[in-house]
Amino acid sequence: MADSQAVNPDPANAAKTDARRHHDPRVRGFASDNYAGAHPEVLAALALANGGHQVAYGEDAYTENLQRIVRSHFGGRAEAFPVFNGTGANVVALQAVTDRWGAVIAAETAHINVDEGGAPERMGGLKLLTVPTPDGKLTPELIDRQAYGWEDEHRAMPQVVSITQNTELGTVYTPDEIRAICEHAHERGMKVHLDGARVSNAAASLDVPMRTFTNTVGVDIMSFGGTKNGMLFGEAVVVLEPDAVRAMKHLRKLSMQLASKMRFVSVQLEAMLARDLWLRNARHANAMAQRLADGVRQVDGVEILYPVQANAVFARLPRDVSERLQKHYRFYFWDEAAGDVRWMCSFDTTEDDVDGFVQALKEEMTR
Repeated sequence: MADSQAVNPDPANAAKTDARRHHDPRVRGFASDNYAGAHPEVLAALALANGGHQVAYGEDAYTENLQRIVRSHFGGRAEAFPVFNGTGANVVALQAVTDRWGAVIAAETAHINVDEGGAPERMGGLKLLTVPTPDGKLTPELIDRQAYGWEDEHRAMPQVVSITQNTELGTVYTPDEIRAICEHAHERGMKVHLDGARVSNAAASLDVPMRTFTNTVGVDIMSFGGTKNGMLFGEAVVVLEPDAVRAMKHLRKLSMQLASKMRFVSVQLEAMLARDLWLRNARHANAMAQRLADGVRQVDGVEILYPVQANAVFARLPRDVSERLQKHYRFYFWDEAAGDVRWMCSFDTTEDDVDGFVQALKEEMTR
């Protein structure tokens, strides 16, 4: 009997044994804002939406109410399509504004180019036409390096300009810069997609409503990011100009981004957008990045590479120092060859986290 019990433990006891915390919640690093947990207000919203039955696949009360909230941020024609993740949001959005023969102009550093495993090209069937930029930002002049050959059947047709706000280098477009891009693209018959994985951080940095640099200046479609800013999971494609977009609901399903229990994505977006949680979280993350940058600037031998305008700090320092520091704090190399690193702050980063990291950096630099 003893041997039998050892091989087949009581399921109830096994469940009790497995239901335990597997990490130290006091530990925070600077690797990614994706590392952070969910904000308590988001978790409370999920509990609120639980229980009882709601119609599946987006016909629920939470997704319906989300449309009203999204329009309050992005104008009366906006419509939100909740999806599972950011790559899914970008692929679906770009498919909705391109033909099979279409191409997308983007910065060489764009997330759709370097961090999505080729999904836009492999899954979306899109050609990416990339442009090197000094700071992650496109301009009309840079766009024109790839904006040509519309009648050339030997070349993928440029149909969309995709920008990221804020960019992968932590820089932020001004509303006027995005307006110029939109006007330039539209004059050439192209549409504009905005990858807004950290759009909240950009709005907090600029201290303007999100509409100021999206629908108001001519962006046609965008990905709204929530996971990096305190949601458990989920993002949304937000259609800003319905006349520019085709068959969104069909593309979402075809791309395996249609959630059956969509209320649990929508209620998180509602919790973020209905009041000011999106802005509070982003402002805090940005402030922690500024505190980190201020501290790092006092350390001899460390160079900050780009303007710190959102929640990212890019720096160059001796590789051996970074490797020793990584034993205590998680963060990533951005450019392995040059020794460049990226430090990200989150909605739950504390002043003590930042100060402790800066002190550890100082100690490692003087070893």
